[in-house]
Amino acid sequence: MQLSTLKSIFSFLFLVAGFLVQAQEVTVDTVNVRNKYLPTGLRIGTDVITLVKSNRSSQFTGWEVNADMDINRYYLAVDYGKWSVSQPITTGQRFTGGPYTTGQYDNSGSYFRFGVDVNFLKKDPDRNMFFLGFRIGRASFNDAATFSDSTAYSAKPNTNFGVTTKELVNTNLTGHWAELTTGLRVKIYKFFWMGYTARMKFTPSVSGDQELLSFDIPGYGLSSRKLYWGFNYQLFFKIPFTSKQVPVANAKK
Repeated sequence: MQLSTLKSIFSFLFLVAGFLVQAQEVTVDTVNVRNKYLPTGLRIGTDVITLVKSNRSSQFTGWEVNADMDINRYYLAVDYGKWSVSQPITTGQRFTGGPYTTGQYDNSGSYFRFGVDVNFLKKDPDRNMFFLGFRIGRASFNDAATFSDSTAYSAKPNTNFGVTTKELVNTNLTGHWAELTTGLRVKIYKFFWMGYTARMKFTPSVSGDQELLSFDIPGYGLSSRKLYWGFNYQLFFKIPFTSKQVPVANAKK
């Protein structure tokens, strides 16, 4: 009777032990999967090319802030910027039917882009990136053209009618476009990163009440170009979410 009881006790203990081991394995696997997709930090940076262009050009003013956050090999990316263009009008073909026109085109607004990048350097322990991605862009802006128009068929104003000053203004416009992106992100020192992003922009559109055909879309460029290339050289600072580095799957030791 005692021997039977001991066998029952040992059988029960082995059953409990097996259950605990299996539960621990499931817990470890769950933690590993959760850690695998846990963001390691937020990178915030700026586009150096835009800052240099804004400082050196008399026709452009702007800046751009970039941010991304990793979820395993996928990166959620957001860009926000300000953009204004002031450009002289040298011909009247775009703004009026007259042969002699001179004036100024101005626009000002903000834009943002959001999307996802996919990192193809899956085994890099520092999480350096070679990526392909996609963005949706949206701009909110105003633009205007002020110009002088003469009906004379020469470079000289008509002496009978003189020069007429005209102004066309658009307010509360919205621009949209899409982008395919590729580029690199490289860790240069602790929390500092650098890299570039090449952009193929396409399908631009402008909505709103348009008295004037918009010449330039903030964040995109010339609205007449249905395919437009862009390039950013960026510096980043990473704000870590944890002091421990989340291991990269199948990383080389």
